[in-house]
Amino acid sequence: MIQKKILNPLRLRVITGSFAYIEHRFLKNGFLKRLSHNQLLLYFFLVLAADKHGLSYYSYDKICSFLALTLDDYIEARDQLMDNDLIAFDGTLFQVLSLPGENQ
Repeated sequence: MIQKKILNPLRLRVITGSFAYIEHRFLKNGFLKRLSHNQLLLYFFLVLAADKHGLSYYSYDKICSFLALTLDDYIEARDQLMDNDLIAFDGTLFQVLSLPGENQ
């Protein structure tokens, strides 16, 4: 097993204020590999923008502006994330969902 050591002790990450996270299963269960570039971009944005319940309400024009996506690319990525059961969207509000599979 690889022995881990802190490479730069002056730059340790510290959680202050709000905090976003992505479960390790996102990598381990193949979501990272399976999603397109635009889907990953939108998913990571929504994770970062969300509150502790996974909720955010950025409008499509703000999201497209932040991510430099066309409206068509945004809609396709959003719909695919919903099809993959990673997010819910009610027309105004997004919810980043717990990952499907284990513990469901």
